[in-house]
Amino acid sequence: MRKTLQFLIFGFMTVTGINVQAQNTLTVFEEILFYDGYAGVVNHPTPEGVIRHRNDLYAKKIDGGLSVPYGSNMTIEVIIKASCDNYDRIGNVNLALVPKGLIGYSPDNVQRIELARFITPFMNKNRQPDQVPYTFSVNNLSKILNDPSLNAAYDFWMELEVFGVPYAANTQVAGCSGRNDVFFGTLNLISDGAPTASLPTFLLPLNFKKNLNNYDENATDVVGETVRTINFNIPNPITDAKLYLITSNHGANENGEEYNRRLHYIRFDNVSVLNYRPGEPTCEPYRVYNTQANGIYGSSPRTPGQWQSFSNWCPGSTIPIREISVGSLAAGQHTFKIEVPEAVFANGEGYFPISVYLQGFGPALDVKKFTPNVYSLLPNPTRNVVNIETDQEVKNYAVFNLLGQEVTKGTGKMVDISKVAQGTYLVQIEFTNNEIATQKIVKL
Repeated sequence: MRKTLQFLIFGFMTVTGINVQAQNTLTVFEEILFYDGYAGVVNHPTPEGVIRHRNDLYAKKIDGGLSVPYGSNMTIEVIIKASCDNYDRIGNVNLALVPKGLIGYSPDNVQRIELARFITPFMNKNRQPDQVPYTFSVNNLSKILNDPSLNAAYDFWMELEVFGVPYAANTQVAGCSGRNDVFFGTLNLISDGAPTASLPTFLLPLNFKKNLNNYDENATDVVGETVRTINFNIPNPITDAKLYLITSNHGANENGEEYNRRLHYIRFDNVSVLNYRPGEPTCEPYRVYNTQANGIYGSSPRTPGQWQSFSNWCPGSTIPIREISVGSLAAGQHTFKIEVPEAVFANGEGYFPISVYLQGFGPALDVKKFTPNVYSLLPNPTRNVVNIETDQEVKNYAVFNLLGQEVTKGTGKMVDISKVAQGTYLVQIEFTNNEIATQKIVKL
């Protein structure tokens, strides 16, 4: 029997004299069955300890590193097996940090980070192979899971999320008529090597699967542009800071960038840190898993140039985890920005799901201030109001012109500047934890 596991989010641990076997495999979920993501939540029994949050989202609490030391080399393994969905869908692995001792939680009320993302292939459950493996190197989790301060304050829950829809398979796959089950999912966490001593590890969720496009004022800084700026404060300096970024265009609809390889620009503190185009050189390695004839593969192999001409994703593949080193960071305000200027969203369709978190070495956060203030001001520019997009509570705000004169103030997360003149202003936000942040906005 494999041991059962799940895990969580940031940490530090000093480990001496602890030996870990050559390889430990911790099974979180074993062939757990997912259901129609658009339907009401089914009431079928779940394995012991497993919570079904939605038809596409399961969670299970795992032991922290104090009771089960994790090796320094870590891999997430996901196996998706066909049931009654024969199309390509997005799936992902998440970590949730839940206050100690709770028997359950609401996903929207706790901090979560996306650790891994994948695309299911066009599978027919009656043909072999009927399952596809995905592996992700996540060595940074060793420091997260072994942190004693986090283990003392929080329980670690691991989530497996696989969205599926059975409607096509109901008519196209033998044995699927009238069914609403879509995929089986297995999730293993594999570690080896001895746990390594480390400094306290700092982790900050910045964006969890929030969509980016150019037409929704809540999905972009500026309507008409595909750009998101995330502002945040850190209370203490951190070293060896890294951003972990996951982006994909898949699921963005035919008119909304699903097939285009657009250049992505990443800036941190107004400095360019990464430019990339999504997509693999060729999708041919995944052809074997695409056993359903209605897929995008066709009957004959394609050249790399042909694949690159119409596809930025490969059904059956993993989505890269982009690790971006940003060095030592001073305490105070910082900014992450992602921009895809060539993106075109016809007829108001499509989106890019974006996840990013920051990890580094530094003093552990006070458990009452687990999440420093992460916020965006949207839309910006604006004609009337700008919303303070944040999970934190806002005590008050004040708006100043560039001469330093206060022009309006208030409480809550909606800043009304409909009565001030056109121009550039500074919004000063005071959060309930007494931290203060300032951001520039433009009144049209």
